[in-house]
Amino acid sequence: MTAADQTPVRVGVFGLLGSGNLGNDGSLEAVLGYLRADHPEAAVDALCGGPEAVTARFGIPATRLHWNRAEYRTASRVGAIAAKGLGKLVDVFRTAAWVRKHDVVIVPGMGVLEATLPLRPWGFPYSLFLLCASGRLLRTRVALVSVGAAQIRDRPTRALVRWSARLAAYRSYRDAQSRDAMRAMGVDTAHDEVYPDLAFALPAPRASTPSGPPGAVCVGVMDFHGGNDDRARAEEIYRRYLEGTIRFVRTLVEEGRPVRLLTGDACDATVVAAILDAVDSPLVTAAEPASLADLMKEMAAADTVVAIRYHNLICALKTGTPVLALSYAAKSDALMDRMGLGAYCHPAREVDADRLLEQFRALEKRSAELRQTLVERNQDAARQLEHQFTELTAVLFPASDHPRAHVPQETP
Repeated sequence: MTAADQTPVRVGVFGLLGSGNLGNDGSLEAVLGYLRADHPEAAVDALCGGPEAVTARFGIPATRLHWNRAEYRTASRVGAIAAKGLGKLVDVFRTAAWVRKHDVVIVPGMGVLEATLPLRPWGFPYSLFLLCASGRLLRTRVALVSVGAAQIRDRPTRALVRWSARLAAYRSYRDAQSRDAMRAMGVDTAHDEVYPDLAFALPAPRASTPSGPPGAVCVGVMDFHGGNDDRARAEEIYRRYLEGTIRFVRTLVEEGRPVRLLTGDACDATVVAAILDAVDSPLVTAAEPASLADLMKEMAAADTVVAIRYHNLICALKTGTPVLALSYAAKSDALMDRMGLGAYCHPAREVDADRLLEQFRALEKRSAELRQTLVERNQDAARQLEHQFTELTAVLFPASDHPRAHVPQETP
């Protein structure tokens, strides 16, 4: 903006933010950090799943994503079904009215172009389509920034995701597999770039260097029932995942290792309770993280991490703590490979406690070497995200002329 033009640029952020998922909120935190450093004049607000939580934590105005407050509850009665149908119609006009107020709308990270967890087409995919279509019709630039994507079999979901991506003014992906997936689904990705997940732009505590006997292990858990294509065997997948994780934790406790259970979403609390009930030992404790910063503090103090949620993995990697991934999607494998730990992935759908223990011990033997690798890979990720933020300014804020402020990547 020029000095003569006193109208602040109006920026909206959009997504399932403030709904209890720490990874989603971490992506928002990273984008807000960029905006506050590079575009302090911008007026920022959100259209999101948990507006009260977003306003309380981040200090920006926020509007509820759905008119129907019971959007994510199962509707069985006629009245509830009718309310959902009416809500879909009302949200067309609500979304367009919100988009019209903005010059730019940013969708900060998240797996918004994938269905690796159970997802209905008329849920978030429909909301994203309304956003991107409104942006195109109203000439508001919509940017999908470092988002995750995957090929989708369900035809309605696939169509909504494909058109959302096509209608966006800017797209970047958090791994090459995401870009490849969108290309396979018919999106022209010739000008799309791949950058690290936005959480790599957040500051992180420095991991402690293990000394003495083996120390604490952080185990990140998830209320995991497979993805969209696994609905027929969802309970079997959950049972096998939980039983394998319990056996793993029990073995660590028998060896005298303290275990710290971590979550990444409010729904994961049931898994924590099941493990604590099955492994009755003072060596097993549970944290109640409220942010990715809380997760990183826990992981920085541990010798090793075993985790399933994508942003639990990122928190461990970001702190430089060796981590073994219980992988439920290609995005986890790609992340681990990118950070030099590709050999330490275990299938979340088929947890084999004995094999998991073998991989865990192999990981710990290479701890010192892998910690150095993570230092180097984190530095590279930070540089790439700095480049993306510079690119975003050029694409979304062409009239701006603000030098990039230095954002520290580590805290002592």
